[in-house]
Amino acid sequence: MANVTTTNGENWLARLAALSDRSRVRILLTLEQAELGVGELSRSLGMPQSTVSRHLKPLFELGFVNKRSEGTASLYRLNLVDPAIKALWKSTCEQLGDAEDFADDAVRLRQVLLDRRIDSRSFFGRVGGDWQSIRRDLFGHGFSDDALLQLLPSEWVVADLGCGTGDAAERLAPVVSRVLAVDREPAMLTAAQRRLEAFSNIEFLEGDLLRLPIENASVDLAVLILVLHHQEDPAGIMRESARILKPEGRLLIVDMMSHDRTEFTEEMGHIHLGFDEDALVEWGVDANLVCMKHHRMRPMASGRGPALFCSIFGRT
Repeated sequence: MANVTTTNGENWLARLAALSDRSRVRILLTLEQAELGVGELSRSLGMPQSTVSRHLKPLFELGFVNKRSEGTASLYRLNLVDPAIKALWKSTCEQLGDAEDFADDAVRLRQVLLDRRIDSRSFFGRVGGDWQSIRRDLFGHGFSDDALLQLLPSEWVVADLGCGTGDAAERLAPVVSRVLAVDREPAMLTAAQRRLEAFSNIEFLEGDLLRLPIENASVDLAVLILVLHHQEDPAGIMRESARILKPEGRLLIVDMMSHDRTEFTEEMGHIHLGFDEDALVEWGVDANLVCMKHHRMRPMASGRGPALFCSIFGRT
């Protein structure tokens, strides 16, 4: 018990000594009103950041302030959880009076907090790595992709081959002249038509991907998104896709990288366990297509399937 009493007494004296410094009291008064970083405290108090940091260290060690990390920044707030600190701080505040420097600090703090709202640099400096989740909460998912699709020429005609329920067609229709949505399954086309009935520039076509109901050299872009692994003859589908491309047209393929997850064939009817680049390039040559770009796509944290690739082919 003697050691505990001595330790408590020493803590009390150390805390009293800390509060004998007016700068530290000003820091605590400011942190009682808002959680702040060192830079914001410096501006609120008119002190150099080095001075603020020097005073924060003992205040943190003595339990007067809490510190938490947000991105790369450290944020501080007055800590009144400890009853001893709360009583000491209350007693101190009762003796302070209305000094001018305290009032000036309060005015500067209001400006700092206002600047935080309107100054994006200050805001991003505080939130750091949390901005991604904040942006998602504010604006949802996918808006960047929709914006980037605006780069497509508005006069293009695009064929969505194996369109399914129309996910790609839905993204493409607002930015191009016309979308030809092709699928061999009537049920898929019916579902896509219901979903996308608001778009007047989507034409829904029932047809086999080896015999597309589309004229020669009539589309600027053909897309095969997660389609080829379901097909017995992916090379033949690439040849047929090449047929409908204009001389400067492009074929976009998104599918799975080669993998060994055989449960996909058993549970989902996949015919192919993905594809490697060499096979795609070979099929492209056979279809008079040249592979312009092939890359492994960025994995998504929410996805549980094999890695995907994106390949772009052009006419030779």
